[in-house]
Amino acid sequence: MKTKKLVAIGLVAVMTASMIGCGSKGETTVAETETDAKEAEDTTADATEESTEEAAEGLISYADLKLGEDLTDLTANITLFNHRTDLQSADYPGKTWDQYIAEFNEVYPNISVEVSTDTNYAESSLLRLQGGDWGDIMMIPAVDKEDLGNYFLSYGDLDTLSQKVRFASEWAYGDQVYGIASTGTAQGIVYNKKVFEEAGVTTLPKTPEEFMAALKAIKDTFGEEVVPLYTNYAAGWTMGAWDAYISGTATGDETFMNQKMLHMKDPFADAGNGAGAYNVYKILYDAVANGYTEDDYATTDWEGCKGMINNGKIGCMVLGSWAFSQMRDAGENGADIGYMSFPITVDGKQYASAGPDYNFGINADADQTNQQASLIFVKWMTEKSGFSYNESGVPIAMDDTNWPDLYSAFDGIELISNAPAVAGEEALLNILNADSELNFNAGGDKKVQEIIEHAANGDMSYDEIIADWNQRWTDAQEVNNIPVTE
Repeated sequence: MKTKKLVAIGLVAVMTASMIGCGSKGETTVAETETDAKEAEDTTADATEESTEEAAEGLISYADLKLGEDLTDLTANITLFNHRTDLQSADYPGKTWDQYIAEFNEVYPNISVEVSTDTNYAESSLLRLQGGDWGDIMMIPAVDKEDLGNYFLSYGDLDTLSQKVRFASEWAYGDQVYGIASTGTAQGIVYNKKVFEEAGVTTLPKTPEEFMAALKAIKDTFGEEVVPLYTNYAAGWTMGAWDAYISGTATGDETFMNQKMLHMKDPFADAGNGAGAYNVYKILYDAVANGYTEDDYATTDWEGCKGMINNGKIGCMVLGSWAFSQMRDAGENGADIGYMSFPITVDGKQYASAGPDYNFGINADADQTNQQASLIFVKWMTEKSGFSYNESGVPIAMDDTNWPDLYSAFDGIELISNAPAVAGEEALLNILNADSELNFNAGGDKKVQEIIEHAANGDMSYDEIIADWNQRWTDAQEVNNIPVTE
């Protein structure tokens, strides 16, 4: 059994759901970070060499595996730990885990797949990962990338996997890929087409000003009967969805999140062009301040909102495209549910951030039979199950051309995926997130909830919030001696 390093999580981080692998505190220099990354890369290389030796003994790799031809008589009992509790319900309107597994067993009848889920997956997955009792396959939680090889089996090298699957670099380290995305998402807004049309909004908004005008039109038309923009404040995790729009969507720049933002001075300041991170969160602040959201944000209901938007009681919600099918299937008015791009235009063009949902990771310490069975199941889920299509997601297999109809609204809009960090800086975003406590794309729902609170209470202006964020980011850069580009 390989030696594991524990995920570095403090109790406070667990309790506040700031689910990131914590970086070092204090006077950490970039040089020290690069040294740590090099040491981790050497460790990963050792783990990769071990995985390669195992493959030589009999594992068929992800890239080489031929579904329906190879190992159809393999016998194994594997477990899958994941976040999709809804797929275990007999009331789920789409395909359930039981149905997927039944179809899988038509091809691989001797591989038994046991599914366990958790409603608090972000926290529970990290705790179970530490304890080592999570089974054979899990959705990879927010761990430091340098730790990937200690927990997860490599699917293969990045160059090879990039030709096979989308978003291969999301959980890659040391040129090895440790995660295969379950599905992909494009970041936009799920909305009720009938509500917008009856409010006189016949052209989808492309700027913050146009979007605010659309919300006003809904409010003026329906009064208290329809919530123009439903925040989903109370659910918490839904607030973190806003972070996904600040990179590609708001900038058209694939390097913004993992490369440029690390070294920028005041990355959240207003650039004066109607784009950038500043204008993403300002849409939320202004909507709340203007009374275009629910009356009592503390009582929002995540499950209830699905039927509400389906029945025309909500105008729109800022959520990834994964949410479309859930809203569509939540009532009898599925044809009224649409999906539109986020209302920001960069130099006359619109972009949409695209990226993976949770990634399948395979236990590096599972026995070889279970590892092979897990590889088979993950590849079947990616290429044969139709999971991405069923969940209104971006297809993961590169040769899959079966895109859901909802993406027709994205014609002419360029999808942008975040580029990985440059070599030696893989840990910097986690470090800055932890030290600033802003946690962008890493469970940072609390800071977005605070936007709603301040806008509703009127006790802090939006520019004051942004000034605080920029200062916290600057302080984190300084304490870690990270060079800043003016």
